[in-house]
Amino acid sequence: MHTAIRVEGLGKRYYLRQREPYGTLRDVLVRAATLPGRLARGTARRGGADVLWALRDVGFDIRDGEVVGIVGRNGSGKSTLLKILSRITEPTTGHALVRGRVGSLLEVGTGFHPELSGRENVFVNGAILGMRRREILHHFDEIVAFAGVERFIDTPVKHYSSGMQMRLAFAVAAHLEPEILLVDEVLAVGDAEFQRKCLGKMKDVSLQGRTVLLVSHQMGQIRRLCETVIWLDQGRVRAAGAAAPTIRAYEAGNSDPLDPGVSGPCFRGWELSSGGHVLTDTSTPFTIRVHLDLTTPVSNGHFGLSILDGEDDSVVAGWAWDPLNLPAGSPIFEVRIPQLPLRPGMYRLSLALFDGGNNLTGGRLIEKWTAVQPLGLDVPPVAHPQTEWAGLLNVPARLAVAGSVPVERTWELAGVPDDTAVPQ
Repeated sequence: MHTAIRVEGLGKRYYLRQREPYGTLRDVLVRAATLPGRLARGTARRGGADVLWALRDVGFDIRDGEVVGIVGRNGSGKSTLLKILSRITEPTTGHALVRGRVGSLLEVGTGFHPELSGRENVFVNGAILGMRRREILHHFDEIVAFAGVERFIDTPVKHYSSGMQMRLAFAVAAHLEPEILLVDEVLAVGDAEFQRKCLGKMKDVSLQGRTVLLVSHQMGQIRRLCETVIWLDQGRVRAAGAAAPTIRAYEAGNSDPLDPGVSGPCFRGWELSSGGHVLTDTSTPFTIRVHLDLTTPVSNGHFGLSILDGEDDSVVAGWAWDPLNLPAGSPIFEVRIPQLPLRPGMYRLSLALFDGGNNLTGGRLIEKWTAVQPLGLDVPPVAHPQTEWAGLLNVPARLAVAGSVPVERTWELAGVPDDTAVPQ
């Protein structure tokens, strides 16, 4: 398999301009004398500008047909990296070798002229991507149908909502058959239905042997699509490798269970009694510990705990307990769950505490908190091997054929055994 993208020693430097104050000759001489030290620290000024390295010494290889997710906090260099790969900006150091035609969707409405109609912008944007008019005409009806803007295709784009612009821009980039598709955090603008269509389209693109780079803060999207993940932190590659362990490291590195910045006024954090936030066995009992900080007592209270799907926050399991009578202080709730037969992945905990009843009896809500630290289920899939058919549950089943010896199979992460038929 050939290399589609090769990045070596990549760096991008920006100058943050500031107003230069009045200075004496002595000030000029002092700045000149201290320049080498400030250059070494990466904080030198150039004409009143601070130096910011958005990327520094970044390197990786991406093979043809690979779907790669890029994660990191805001300001970590993700968008800058995609702009360099799409040739919008030049790197300061190093180089990026990109083999193949690139389609990029980096900002809503990129390449659209507000006074032109949607139809005209499809041809303009397609031409920007290097497509011939005949090729655009061949895919035009598919693009418009996918974007869902049939009624407005001859309306000027300036009258489109940001969601409509994003849908049309994505449809152009995805349907004009680039060998490499670069997608920045723009799917967040669309509704849930369109996000599913986009994810399905990117999956289809990857199955056709084309390469996809996806920048997203939505870890559910990254887990569903990407086999490899690159974690950028302050402009450098902090980790890169298989999706599951890299995402777990990224999420763990960005949360402290008792940090006030990731907790609420009442709920301070949670962890498993075995430690951490990842379950490796969902078929046996386990305990969730919830830390609280109560400034006043709770009388006839109510505590609710729900597990939410990590992709759409739908409730997959929930429990509630009342009445609770608690003194002020720092109690620890221990929730014992006999088993949790959910498919592997990341989930979220939603917690609520009421005083004087519950939400149905007029109780006072003290706090409703969705935990920052996700609950990870790191277990092998034992149901259907294809995610779209597996559902939420991860429950093994047995098959008997005409009274013969039952067939029992545990699906392994490596794939489906050659001698086993897969039900559709």
